[in-house]
Amino acid sequence: MKTELKVTGMSCNHCISLVNKAITKLQADAKVTVDLALQQVQVESSLSAEDLIAALDQAGFPATLSD
Repeated sequence: MKTELKVTGMSCNHCISLVNKAITKLQADAKVTVDLALQQVQVESSLSAEDLIAALDQAGFPATLSD
């Protein structure tokens, strides 16, 4: 399942790494694509949007579903 999220607080490559770790900690084979300019994260995994949002929030990156 592909999930697109709007994520705030990302500004650098370290942020990308933290976002990737937060998601792959839940599912190691999740495919994560981060767009810093658009503040968006696209995830291909079996995780629910709620689980992804909770993981990112816990990592310090507030997230919502993209429109």
